[in-house]
Amino acid sequence: MAGPARHADPGAAIRDKALALGFDAVGFCRAGLAAEARKRLAAFLAEGRHGQMGWLRDRSEQRAHPQALWPEARSVIVLGINYAPADDPLDVLARPDRGGISVYARNRDYHDIVKGRLKHLAQFIAARLDAGVKVFVDTAPVMEKPLAQQAGLGWQGKHTNLVSRRFGSWLFLGEIYTTLELAPDAEGGDHCGTCARCLRVCPTDAFPAPYQLDARRCISYLTIEHHGPIPEALRPKLGNRIYGCDDCLAVCPWNRFATPTADPKLVGRAELTAPRLAWLAGLDDAGFRALFAGSPVKRIGRNRFVRNVLNAIGNSADPALLPAARALADDPDPVVADAARWACRRLERSPEAGGERA
Repeated sequence: MAGPARHADPGAAIRDKALALGFDAVGFCRAGLAAEARKRLAAFLAEGRHGQMGWLRDRSEQRAHPQALWPEARSVIVLGINYAPADDPLDVLARPDRGGISVYARNRDYHDIVKGRLKHLAQFIAARLDAGVKVFVDTAPVMEKPLAQQAGLGWQGKHTNLVSRRFGSWLFLGEIYTTLELAPDAEGGDHCGTCARCLRVCPTDAFPAPYQLDARRCISYLTIEHHGPIPEALRPKLGNRIYGCDDCLAVCPWNRFATPTADPKLVGRAELTAPRLAWLAGLDDAGFRALFAGSPVKRIGRNRFVRNVLNAIGNSADPALLPAARALADDPDPVVADAARWACRRLERSPEAGGERA
């Protein structure tokens, strides 16, 4: 019996199938990373800027060299899905009694959405093009953003995130490593110019220099990856951001070309768009799990999430939130209790409560 027929133009077949599956951007590159990307990764780790994310260091060799992860790989197919919001994600920052949840986490876990489509595309490649394939989202040791730049999807901006001329800063990424030899796309050029809005807007000064990030000061890292109490010096700078931070993404001028996503799984749920802090502070473990079922927020657990909520309450200057903080001052989790007591001290000293703000 004859094997699967090889397509005359495998790249075109893959691109067409990817778009039909709901991907918005498709590009190809060799299964290797440019020396500059490897150099940046090594410097990032050497400076300890990965913080508690030991997994970045532990598999750095595979991250820096795609063929160290899979020696048979010859090409990388980089896919993007648009998740641009319809509203300004920074509007919530002016509502201190509400919590700011990053745009990407306001609905279904994008890992599941991207991986599901990647698997369908990989099955197509294996069956129609008789090629080996492996699929990855960002839980694997893959340097997604440099690969996306090499594949022509955009460029790494000064905030180190991918920027697209068509989708702005709002692309979820996934990769398929394949044994196919695919013609690479032209690499994405840097179009940041003299703009530095993303650097200036960062509340915690997490960018030591353009194109460099110190995750230890990044609000996304602090609210998601960081275990234990958040350093007190940084807590006031978090404002009401309780899961992630969109500031450096949202201010990028290239977002003016982005079109809001039409995917119902990626449109923010109403209850996760500017939710009330008092309500979130009262969540027990069962309530937390129910609210965030299927959401990426679920993975940090109730205690870390409520820690973030209490930090936001402490920054609210709203004495009406004092009861919510006091109710958690003796929480069984010491990190939650610490954040609650800090929030109480802040609110009790606020002018609105008749005290002086610390």
